[in-house]
Amino acid sequence: MAESTVHPTTIATVWHSMQTIAREMRHVIDRTAQNYLISQLHDVSVGIWGAKGETIAVPVGLPVQYLGTQFAVEDLNKAFGDNINQGDVFLTNDPYHGGHNCHLPDWGFFRPVFYEGELLFWTLARAHQQDTGGSFPGGYFPNCYDIHAEGICIPPIKVYDAGRERTDVLELIWNNVRFPDGVKIDNHSMIAATRKSEQRLTELLDKYGKDLVLNCVKQMIDRTERAVREEIRKIPDGVYKGEAYTDDDGTELDVQVGVRCTVTVKDDELTLDYSESDGQRKGFVNSVYAATFGNAIAAAILTFDPALADYHNAGTMKPIHVVTKKGLVVDCEYPATVGASPVNVGIQVMESTLEALSQARPERSIAAWGKHRGDYVFSVDPRTNERYVRTSFDYDGSSGAVWGYDGYQGVSCLTAMGAVNRGDVEEMETRLPWRQTHYEFVPDFSGAGRWRGGPGIRWEAVNEGADGGISTGSSDGDEVMGFGAVGGEPSPQSRTYIVRDGEKIRLKPHRQAEIKTGDVVLKMSSGGGGVGSPAERDPEMVLEDVLNGLVSYEAARDIYKVAVDRQTREIDFAKTEELRAG
Repeated sequence: MAESTVHPTTIATVWHSMQTIAREMRHVIDRTAQNYLISQLHDVSVGIWGAKGETIAVPVGLPVQYLGTQFAVEDLNKAFGDNINQGDVFLTNDPYHGGHNCHLPDWGFFRPVFYEGELLFWTLARAHQQDTGGSFPGGYFPNCYDIHAEGICIPPIKVYDAGRERTDVLELIWNNVRFPDGVKIDNHSMIAATRKSEQRLTELLDKYGKDLVLNCVKQMIDRTERAVREEIRKIPDGVYKGEAYTDDDGTELDVQVGVRCTVTVKDDELTLDYSESDGQRKGFVNSVYAATFGNAIAAAILTFDPALADYHNAGTMKPIHVVTKKGLVVDCEYPATVGASPVNVGIQVMESTLEALSQARPERSIAAWGKHRGDYVFSVDPRTNERYVRTSFDYDGSSGAVWGYDGYQGVSCLTAMGAVNRGDVEEMETRLPWRQTHYEFVPDFSGAGRWRGGPGIRWEAVNEGADGGISTGSSDGDEVMGFGAVGGEPSPQSRTYIVRDGEKIRLKPHRQAEIKTGDVVLKMSSGGGGVGSPAERDPEMVLEDVLNGLVSYEAARDIYKVAVDRQTREIDFAKTEELRAG
């Protein structure tokens, strides 16, 4: 069927139907999963790929979880060949051996979608599980010997064979996690989402026919490729560099680990080269290529025309080349540990890319977001005498500024890209024996700029449960600061403390410690970096920030060069002119 014979309205209808199908997958998981991290916070990614792995519909999810899925589909096809049948469901969480997973807690269920006996699509539901085995519950714990100490490694394996559940396989897997009943519910929720996708895709094919649907998909991929190539042409040809660091690797403490990106722009091609990054580490910050690829593509997309946001697919990826070397921290080899890589090194891949691209295209510059400040607590809830594991995105700061706009407040860390939610305080206190006492923005706790970063926060909660353990593997930013762009200031350093009997005990990222009944966990999580010189910020915007408690009178004067009268709470324009003239 020739392209000219398909009406543009039909192409748009088929395309947005696929986007809606993917969103409905997440809705199914929202309504049926039990894990707080999945059902409430949305640590979930879903999408649709072609029979050979080409990315088709990825409207909602975390880049590190699913933008590199083409590699997993390609390996599924190679490994199972003619033994892929309608009704099959495959499960994997393995970063190696064909799984191409970012880390073990993110389990992915793949379903092949057949129509009239022909494999046409793959659909995926991937989400962070409540537990995946390993030496500490939940995930993100440092100092494992190798990948096997981080949890159960599941290579691509059938858990449904032609529509029949392989119960023995699933029971073996669930027997190796700490919360098998909960994980079982979540797994069935995810499998149901892939089934819903299969049903909706079949309905779409029934309505329009196979040839027309595939033609529409091809045209959308071609159109996206042309649009992305046109965006790349807007970037001046040249070579641009960026770098970013994580505090340490969790094993060799207080030694920063670096990611370096060299961006080369030539005509309508964009090369993102991370070959000068540090070598893979003994600690758990290593990233496999598929995860690095996903984060790199996402970072590039952020600098493109926002009008393309709903249209990214395989066409986006064709003119972008992600280059690494085996054995680096951005392209690690088995059996390297990878538990922290979505946060530590994943964020650095995006930051280094954005720093380079912000130099290339200042009018699209983006500053670093506040670092992720997560932790995992494992203990017993005295209300039920049941074990629990707690983590959240609640303690994160905010996003970095972009050219023309302040950073958005409270959107978690950069690699989540706004796809995850902060939790509800009442929900957390109902589920877990923690009472929250402070949850507030903090003045002067983001990167200043012509457009400032989103504000940092203070998060504080009391442990009303039993003694237990806490792991800060999903934290970063005590030492390293996220970059500011085009003269903007970087994101400030963050801190976490355990307050016990009035004593503040500092708890660095990538560490493990004891948590006791009555302990208070205090997190000071910085906001994002700024864009542009602070002295160029509109004085009225500075005044608004002062009145809203986001910028102090002193910072307004010393950093933004705006004099605000404490008595009248108005701008002193004469003094402001003097400050800015000096």
